[in-house]
Formats: sequence, C-alpha cells, structure tokens
Amino acid sequence: MRARTLVLAAALIAPLGAGCRQDMQNQPKYKPLRESAFFADHRTSRPAIEGVVPRGPMRTPDAFYTGRADGQLVKTMPVTLDAALVARGQQRFNIYCSPCHGRTGQGNGMIVQRGFKQPPSFHIDRLREQVDGYFFDVMTNGFGQMPTYAQQIAERDRWAIVAYVRALQLSEHATVNDVPEAERAKLLGARS
Repeated sequence: MRARTLVLAAALIAPLGAGCRQDMQNQPKYKPLRESAFFADHRTSRPAIEGVVPRGPMRTPDAFYTGRADGQLVKTMPVTLDAALVARGQQRFNIYCSPCHGRTGQGNGMIVQRGFKQPPSFHIDRLREQVDGYFFDVMTNGFGQMPTYAQQIAERDRWAIVAYVRALQLSEHATVNDVPEAERAKLLGARS
C-alpha cells in the first residue's frame, strides 16, 4: 500500500516539476525575416559579412547546377552526351524514378499500382516537347506531387537521367528514318 501511495504521489508531482522549465519555450529570440527594433536597419536577418567563404563546394549559378541560362530553361544538356552518360542515367532512373514512373516511363510504377497518384507518361506530347532543362528543374525543385530530389541525386546524375528520359522517349516514337543509314539496311534486311 505504501509503494502504491509513493507511485501515485510521484505521478502527481512530476507534471508540476516539468512545468517549471519553460526557458526554452519562452526565451527571447528573433524569428527569421521579422522586423527588429535592436538593429539600425530593422532586420533580424543579418547580411553576409564581406569576404566570407562559403562552406562546401562553390556552385556558380550556371546551367550545369540550375538547368537555366539567363533565367531561361536550357534547351540542351550542358554535359557531353555519350553511352556512359545514358547508362548511368538508366541506373539512376531505375533507382529513383521507376517506383513512380515505371521502367519505361509510362507513369505506371509500383507505387501507382498500390494506389498513389499516377504521374504523367514521359511519352505524351507535352513532355516530349519540353526542353532538357525542364526535366532537370523538376528533379531539382519538385513539381506537383513530385518532391525535390536535389539532396538524393547529384547534378551530373540528374543530367544523366535527362539523357535516359530522352532515350526512352526516342524508343517509343522513333521511325526507321531515325536509324543511321548503315544500320537501317541491316534492320530492313532482317524484316524481309
């Protein structure tokens, strides 16, 4: 009985002790971008000190890092397009993109089959007509239901994914005339 009384007393006293530590909740502080009477310029957010060097890699605001040039989405990728880039893009696409977009870019990935909202197919006219910078921008900043992948996918890998998306689009809409002439003869010979 005595132990039960002690437990009950401790349970009643514990909330009173916890209520005494309000210093973290009630501390004087400024919220970012709010007005301040303390500083002469009335800003709580302080300007960067001249000569400060950024931590981490220096990223210039060029097309490679932003997908934009002069404020406009770039039409073509600022990286060299080769088989290695497309292969890397396929690998990264299969890891990060196929759960929603499916392996062929039709928008029927596994999470869609489990009830999530279906993304558009990469093969619709609206997306086939987009510039390369659009896909990079969507991966970087997100769009609609799609979150940003800037933290998960490095810039070069985002461009590799763009290259692979273009390969997927070409594979669905290519004609015999798109095949190099030397290979076309082999292809047409195999058909007959």
